[in-house]
Amino acid sequence: MNFPILSTLIFLPLLSSLFIFLSKGKSNNYSAIYISLFSSIATFLLSLFLWYSLDISTAEFQFVEEKSWINNFIKFKLGVDGISILFIVLTTFITPICIISCINSVKTRVKEFLIAILILETFMIGVFCSLDLVIFYLFFEAGLIPMFLIIGVWGGPRRVYSAFKFFLFTLLGSVLMLVAIIVIYWLTGTTDITQIYEIRIPKEYQNILWLAFLSSFAVKMPMWPVHTWLPDAHVEAPTAGSVILAAILLKMAGYGFLRFSIPMFPIASEFFTPLIYTLSIIAIIYTSLVALMQDDMKKLIAYSSVAHMGYVTLGIFTLTKQGIEGSIYQMISHGLISAALFLCVGVVYDRLHSRMINTYGGLVNYLPKYSFLFLVFALAAIGLPGTSGFLGEFLVLTGAFQKSYLAAMLATFGVILGAAYMLWMTKRVIFGVTNNSEIKSLTDVNKSEIIMLASLAFFVIFFGFYPVPLIETFSVSVNSLIDNYEIALKSN
Repeated sequence: MNFPILSTLIFLPLLSSLFIFLSKGKSNNYSAIYISLFSSIATFLLSLFLWYSLDISTAEFQFVEEKSWINNFIKFKLGVDGISILFIVLTTFITPICIISCINSVKTRVKEFLIAILILETFMIGVFCSLDLVIFYLFFEAGLIPMFLIIGVWGGPRRVYSAFKFFLFTLLGSVLMLVAIIVIYWLTGTTDITQIYEIRIPKEYQNILWLAFLSSFAVKMPMWPVHTWLPDAHVEAPTAGSVILAAILLKMAGYGFLRFSIPMFPIASEFFTPLIYTLSIIAIIYTSLVALMQDDMKKLIAYSSVAHMGYVTLGIFTLTKQGIEGSIYQMISHGLISAALFLCVGVVYDRLHSRMINTYGGLVNYLPKYSFLFLVFALAAIGLPGTSGFLGEFLVLTGAFQKSYLAAMLATFGVILGAAYMLWMTKRVIFGVTNNSEIKSLTDVNKSEIIMLASLAFFVIFFGFYPVPLIETFSVSVNSLIDNYEIALKSN
């Protein structure tokens, strides 16, 4: 394909944000919403075309675009495979939903908020398309700026504290990764990812470089014990900010493990597997117990995200076909479910301006449509068969049982805790006793809210019953990743 589809996909949202900026003062907020919504839907349709055009029978990078930059020191190189394409489609699907949510949740500086969302979409897509370490790092870190503004300007009462905590945690974690990228260039003479795969980094450097990348990915995931910024960021962020943070930004780290840590540092990945198992199990059990103690719905969902990401890291480092496929499926599924749960919290927050669980009760009697959708997503979050949340966890646990019975058994205990805190919240919010008289006057979901939640519910159930389109897309790439990993171990 001669058409630069990846560059178009990356920069279309950026051009749209520029158009909204230049039209400032000449159009009202709804015009800005329509422009950004049209742009984001066009980007989503283009990503679907890219997915349809992808040859899933090969693990090679496709639609590759390459241009020299800065005296050939850096290459602006883009490409996709069966793994990255799904994260791109997830990003472009979630973005228009976030824009629709602005209609009810954002009341001030709407244009500026939409510009930040579109710029963030550009950076997120760029992360999943990058085939050069420096370009990846630039997109990876540039996303901090619009998210920092989304939390700091449009967030809650403690928005400035939460925004700076999010920014500093993520930036400091990534400094070591930047140093590691420089060392990799010194060792290999290139920052081209595909060339680094072929050259192979000397084993005496792998451990330290692996740890440098971990310092960034662990914070972004986030893994225990560097997860403390996430609940604060979620609580203070506006609804759209929480949705993007949970659905997309957390997945960048999981993608980074698959794209960099395992293929570039296979010996170190095997060496540090017990460490990842330990941190993952602690994250699953500890944050699930913390979630049980929460009175704030957003905090509860935020801690549940940390627990679910624990399954992702556990699955990735089982280095089995089932484990890695389960972790990818879990990331896509969690992107849909967590986005929906934060949107559900946003729906009632826009009406009563409270996220506290004890504010609500008996919503099923007054908001039946909302209650039904909330229940669907809560059951999906605990991995009910027939929803997308089941298969990912099942595959991860299957892979874990092949490598460590103890890790698998402890992770399975985390599933029980997940059911406990999610059902506890659902019981009190949806089926509890109505003690707040204001609830009786609430209106059920409106058209824009139905569009957002129903579209997410459709895919949560569809992929729960029919996961074939997703699994077929990344299966060959996962096989190639495992084969190359095993070959690299044997050669050393």
